[in-house]
Amino acid sequence: MSGVTVSSDGVVTGNTYDKYGSRNPVVRRLMAGFERTLDELFELAAPTSVLDVGCGEGVLVHHWAKRLGTGRVVGIDLEEQSIQAGWAEHQAPNLEYRVMEAGRAEEAENLPFADGEFDLASAIEVLEHVPDPEHTLGEMARCAERHLLVSVPREPLWRMLNMARGAYWPALGNTPGHLNHWTTRSFVKLLSRHGEVVEVCSPFPWTMLLVRL
Repeated sequence: MSGVTVSSDGVVTGNTYDKYGSRNPVVRRLMAGFERTLDELFELAAPTSVLDVGCGEGVLVHHWAKRLGTGRVVGIDLEEQSIQAGWAEHQAPNLEYRVMEAGRAEEAENLPFADGEFDLASAIEVLEHVPDPEHTLGEMARCAERHLLVSVPREPLWRMLNMARGAYWPALGNTPGHLNHWTTRSFVKLLSRHGEVVEVCSPFPWTMLLVRL
């Protein structure tokens, strides 16, 4: 499954390319490093409950729900056919999905959860899509008690790799829907406003951080 998610006003807000299930050997090798690093940071955080903002088709939250056993896991994302189809395929007794309101999804504005309701809040390959990442992170930090776990494409490497494979040349290699672009240093600076960045990882070609609140 490949494509984009589009809000009700026609704004591209995300991608539906199944990178976790890809059979492309290059993608599989890159994703192996990505998933290994993500698992290491998740284990380090040792959460008892998780809120995942922009959970996509539910691959990660399903994996985390099985890993936590009885710990609560909530995934939230846009109302979009391919996303909800994925949710139907990734079910667990301790896993709940919620649909963002279309008009507010891009900013994760006013998340419908109490302060400190979750142990950890995550946004995995999401913040590059939102118009106001500072606000989104603020809401995530409000809803989480202990940690944030976040990842974004590492720039300008990401766009350079796109151009090297002949993709998105008119947009100088920018993936559709990517509104924000961070180097590892600038991303660390952004997250430092919300807590202590305790781990900085760079699985090629991403930046991944664990932040203690």
